Amino acid sequence: LKEPYASVFETGVSNESLQTLTQISRTLDDILNRVPLRQAPFVGASAFAHKAGLHASAILKNPSTYEHIEPTIVGNARIIPMSNQAGQSNLRKRLSDAGLSVAKGDPALGFLLDEIKERESSGYSYDTAQASFELLARRALGQCPAFFEVKRYKVTVERRKNKYDKMISLSEAVVVLKVDGEKKLSVSESMDETGSDRGPVNALSKALAKDLGQYQDMIDDMRLVDFKVRITQGGTEAVTRVIIDSADSKGNRWSTVGASPNIVDASFEALLDAIQWKLIRDTGDNLNK
Repeated sequence: LKEPYASVFETGVSNESLQTLTQISRTLDDILNRVPLRQAPFVGASAFAHKAGLHASAILKNPSTYEHIEPTIVGNARIIPMSNQAGQSNLRKRLSDAGLSVAKGDPALGFLLDEIKERESSGYSYDTAQASFELLARRALGQCPAFFEVKRYKVTVERRKNKYDKMISLSEAVVVLKVDGEKKLSVSESMDETGSDRGPVNALSKALAKDLGQYQDMIDDMRLVDFKVRITQGGTEAVTRVIIDSADSKGNRWSTVGASPNIVDASFEALLDAIQWKLIRDTGDNLNK
């Protein structure tokens, strides 16, 4: 409760306990095996999101004009989605939230805004894919560490009969990575414990996360919690946009985006961003320290 009610009524919930509300909500969603509702009040990922423009500019100057509480009170965070409507003040705020400091008027800001506009015209969207936005910014600023390099990958989908004479689909992915100067080849099938095919994206995800050398322990607790596909253009020149939501055992959640006429390419791009963001967070590899 806010004053004057907080000092009058006893709820039995301390301020410290209230800060765990968002984490408790995410844990409950995991137990129930459901995707968290982004629009949920207080605990949703979009509960404190503000679209770029005059609205977002006002938020930066005085948050109380649009928010009746600070997001941190309930363990959530304020988000100003990046899009082609963003101005430099909004962009600098998002960079600051990501631990990236850029001086006002730095030419890199204009370059990054142009890059966002160009990529959004090609099918990308950074409104909700905040992790991909951060990686895009780091690359533009020369502050994105190269943990590994993808040399090549291949996905095959086979339709055949199993030993019970039943038609099944089986997806297989092969990924070749270069980690610490050493090439590593990983092969994975999409078959789950019940013998059902989970598709080529699942096979790619498993192969990509199979052997990252010294970084393997950092991604072992990472899991894909949601996968969204959207066709951004019609006709034969359709572009597929894939947004992947990932989570780890610490309760962190992040979203990444990929776009391509090929849905597998788009998915792979989003998967790469998801792993890259996780490694940056877990290694604390921030050049502004």
